[in-house]
Amino acid sequence: MLELEFKQFPILETDRLILRELSKNDVHDLFHLRSNPKVMHYIDRPLAESLDVVYELIDKIATNYKANDGILWAISFKENPKLLGTIGFWRITKEHYRAEIGYILDPEHWGKGIMHEAMKAVLNYGFTHMNLHSVEAVVNPDNDASISVLERNKFKREAYYRENYYYQGKFLDSGVYSLIISEWDN
Repeated sequence: MLELEFKQFPILETDRLILRELSKNDVHDLFHLRSNPKVMHYIDRPLAESLDVVYELIDKIATNYKANDGILWAISFKENPKLLGTIGFWRITKEHYRAEIGYILDPEHWGKGIMHEAMKAVLNYGFTHMNLHSVEAVVNPDNDASISVLERNKFKREAYYRENYYYQGKFLDSGVYSLIISEWDN
Protein backbone atom coordinates (compact mmCIF):
# COMPACT_ATOMS: atom_id res chain seq x y z
CA MET A 1 0.00 0.00 0.00
CA LEU A 2 1.15 3.51 -0.80
CA GLU A 3 2.56 5.18 2.29
CA LEU A 4 2.51 8.95 2.27
CA GLU A 5 4.07 11.12 4.89
CA PHE A 6 4.13 14.75 3.91
CA LYS A 7 6.60 16.44 6.23
CA GLN A 8 7.73 19.73 4.76
CA PHE A 9 5.54 21.19 2.05
CA PRO A 10 7.30 20.65 -1.30
CA ILE A 11 7.85 23.85 -3.28
CA LEU A 12 8.05 23.09 -7.00
CA GLU A 13 9.59 25.37 -9.61
CA THR A 14 9.32 25.51 -13.37
CA ASP A 15 10.76 28.00 -15.84
CA ARG A 16 8.09 30.60 -15.05
CA LEU A 17 6.24 29.32 -12.02
CA ILE A 18 6.52 28.53 -8.37
CA LEU A 19 4.10 26.04 -6.90
CA ARG A 20 3.83 26.66 -3.19
CA GLU A 21 1.64 26.00 -0.20
CA LEU A 22 -1.73 27.72 -0.18
CA SER A 23 -2.07 30.12 2.75
CA LYS A 24 -4.68 32.39 4.34
CA ASN A 25 -2.95 35.25 2.50
CA ASP A 26 -4.37 33.76 -0.71
CA VAL A 27 -7.98 34.04 0.44
CA HIS A 28 -8.90 37.03 -1.74
CA ASP A 29 -7.30 35.58 -4.88
CA LEU A 30 -8.88 32.17 -4.25
CA PHE A 31 -12.24 33.83 -3.63
CA HIS A 32 -11.83 35.63 -6.96
CA LEU A 33 -11.38 32.25 -8.67
CA ARG A 34 -14.00 30.26 -6.76
CA SER A 35 -16.66 32.96 -7.19
CA ASN A 36 -16.00 33.44 -10.93
CA PRO A 37 -18.67 31.70 -13.05
CA LYS A 38 -16.19 31.42 -15.94
CA VAL A 39 -13.65 29.54 -13.78
CA MET A 40 -16.28 27.35 -12.13
CA HIS A 41 -18.33 26.66 -15.28
CA TYR A 42 -17.18 23.02 -15.54
CA ILE A 43 -16.55 22.48 -11.83
CA ASP A 44 -19.66 21.13 -10.21
CA ARG A 45 -19.38 23.07 -6.97
CA PRO A 46 -21.33 26.13 -5.91
CA LEU A 47 -19.75 29.53 -6.42
CA ALA A 48 -18.05 30.86 -3.29
CA GLU A 49 -20.34 33.47 -1.76
CA SER A 50 -18.07 34.76 0.99
CA LEU A 51 -14.51 34.84 2.22
CA ASP A 52 -15.60 32.61 5.11
CA VAL A 53 -16.36 29.80 2.66
CA VAL A 54 -12.88 30.18 1.16
CA TYR A 55 -11.24 30.24 4.61
CA GLU A 56 -13.03 26.95 5.34
CA LEU A 57 -11.76 25.53 2.05
CA ILE A 58 -8.18 26.55 2.88
CA ASP A 59 -8.55 24.88 6.30
CA LYS A 60 -9.92 21.71 4.69
CA ILE A 61 -6.99 21.61 2.24
CA ALA A 62 -4.52 22.03 5.13
CA THR A 63 -6.26 19.29 7.13
CA ASN A 64 -6.09 16.87 4.18
CA TYR A 65 -2.40 17.63 3.76
CA LYS A 66 -1.65 17.06 7.47
CA ALA A 67 -3.54 13.75 7.29
CA ASN A 68 -1.54 12.72 4.18
CA ASP A 69 -4.79 12.51 2.22
CA GLY A 70 -4.13 15.21 -0.37
CA ILE A 71 -1.83 17.98 -1.47
CA LEU A 72 -2.68 21.19 -3.28
CA TRP A 73 -0.29 23.78 -4.63
CA ALA A 74 -0.91 27.48 -5.21
CA ILE A 75 0.35 28.49 -8.64
CA SER A 76 2.20 31.83 -8.90
CA PHE A 77 4.70 33.43 -11.18
CA LYS A 78 8.21 33.36 -9.69
CA GLU A 79 8.41 37.15 -9.61
CA ASN A 80 4.92 37.68 -8.13
CA PRO A 81 3.32 35.69 -5.28
CA LYS A 82 -0.24 36.47 -6.48
CA LEU A 83 -2.26 33.27 -6.81
CA LEU A 84 -3.00 32.41 -10.45
CA GLY A 85 -4.62 29.07 -9.78
CA THR A 86 -4.30 25.79 -7.93
CA ILE A 87 -3.36 22.23 -8.78
CA GLY A 88 -3.10 19.15 -6.66
CA PHE A 89 -3.83 15.54 -5.85
CA TRP A 90 -6.89 14.57 -3.90
CA ARG A 91 -8.95 11.42 -3.59
CA ILE A 92 -5.74 9.45 -3.15
CA THR A 93 -6.47 5.72 -3.29
CA LYS A 94 -3.46 4.44 -1.39
CA GLU A 95 -4.17 0.74 -1.92
CA HIS A 96 -4.07 1.32 -5.69
CA TYR A 97 -1.22 3.90 -5.78
CA ARG A 98 -3.58 6.24 -7.61
CA ALA A 99 -4.66 9.85 -7.12
CA GLU A 100 -7.03 12.23 -8.82
CA ILE A 101 -5.63 15.51 -10.07
CA GLY A 102 -7.64 18.71 -10.03
CA TYR A 103 -6.83 22.26 -11.09
CA ILE A 104 -8.20 25.74 -11.74
CA LEU A 105 -6.66 28.82 -13.34
CA ASP A 106 -7.59 32.48 -13.62
CA PRO A 107 -9.06 33.07 -17.11
CA GLU A 108 -6.62 35.97 -17.58
CA HIS A 109 -3.93 33.30 -17.93
CA TRP A 110 -5.76 30.72 -20.05
CA GLY A 111 -4.07 29.65 -23.26
CA LYS A 112 -0.55 30.55 -22.13
CA GLY A 113 0.71 27.07 -21.26
CA ILE A 114 0.67 27.78 -17.52
CA MET A 115 -1.43 24.77 -16.52
CA HIS A 116 0.58 22.46 -18.78
CA GLU A 117 3.78 23.70 -17.13
CA ALA A 118 2.33 23.33 -13.62
CA MET A 119 0.93 19.88 -14.37
CA LYS A 120 4.30 18.61 -15.60
CA ALA A 121 5.88 19.60 -12.28
CA VAL A 122 3.07 18.11 -10.21
CA LEU A 123 3.08 14.85 -12.17
CA ASN A 124 6.83 14.61 -11.72
CA TYR A 125 6.36 15.01 -7.96
CA GLY A 126 3.52 12.49 -7.89
CA PHE A 127 5.38 9.80 -9.77
CA THR A 128 8.89 10.31 -8.33
CA HIS A 129 8.23 11.39 -4.72
CA MET A 130 4.77 10.08 -3.88
CA ASN A 131 5.35 6.82 -5.79
CA LEU A 132 2.02 6.99 -7.58
CA HIS A 133 1.41 4.38 -10.26
CA SER A 134 -1.38 6.29 -11.97
CA VAL A 135 -3.14 9.63 -11.94
CA GLU A 136 -6.69 10.24 -13.04
CA ALA A 137 -8.73 13.29 -13.89
CA VAL A 138 -12.51 13.43 -13.97
CA VAL A 139 -13.61 16.09 -16.43
CA ASN A 140 -16.78 17.43 -17.95
CA PRO A 141 -16.69 16.12 -21.55
CA ASP A 142 -17.52 19.62 -22.83
CA ASN A 143 -14.42 21.13 -21.20
CA ASP A 144 -12.20 21.11 -24.28
CA ALA A 145 -9.48 23.25 -22.68
CA SER A 146 -9.05 20.89 -19.72
CA ILE A 147 -9.07 17.84 -21.97
CA SER A 148 -6.40 19.50 -24.12
CA VAL A 149 -4.16 20.04 -21.07
CA LEU A 150 -4.61 16.41 -20.06
CA GLU A 151 -3.91 15.04 -23.53
CA ARG A 152 -0.88 17.31 -23.89
CA ASN A 153 0.41 15.64 -20.72
CA LYS A 154 -0.17 12.16 -22.23
CA PHE A 155 -3.41 11.34 -20.37
CA LYS A 156 -5.73 8.96 -22.19
CA ARG A 157 -9.49 8.74 -21.90
CA GLU A 158 -10.35 5.51 -20.16
CA ALA A 159 -14.05 6.00 -19.48
CA TYR A 160 -17.07 8.03 -20.47
CA TYR A 161 -19.97 7.90 -18.04
CA ARG A 162 -23.34 9.05 -19.26
CA GLU A 163 -25.43 11.02 -16.79
CA ASN A 164 -23.58 9.55 -13.83
CA TYR A 165 -23.43 12.77 -11.86
CA TYR A 166 -26.35 14.78 -10.49
CA TYR A 167 -25.77 18.48 -9.89
CA GLN A 168 -28.15 21.41 -9.63
CA GLY A 169 -31.14 19.50 -10.91
CA LYS A 170 -29.38 17.92 -13.92
CA PHE A 171 -27.71 14.64 -14.71
CA LEU A 172 -24.27 15.26 -16.19
CA ASP A 173 -21.77 13.16 -18.10
CA SER A 174 -18.19 12.58 -16.92
CA GLY A 175 -15.02 11.67 -18.75
CA VAL A 176 -12.23 9.89 -16.89
CA TYR A 177 -8.69 10.37 -18.14
CA SER A 178 -5.64 8.65 -16.74
CA LEU A 179 -1.90 8.57 -16.96
CA ILE A 180 0.08 5.49 -15.97
CA ILE A 181 3.69 5.88 -14.89
CA SER A 182 4.94 3.69 -17.78
CA GLU A 183 3.35 6.14 -20.26
CA TRP A 184 4.58 9.24 -18.48
CA ASP A 185 7.07 11.32 -20.43
CA ASN A 186 9.14 13.07 -17.76
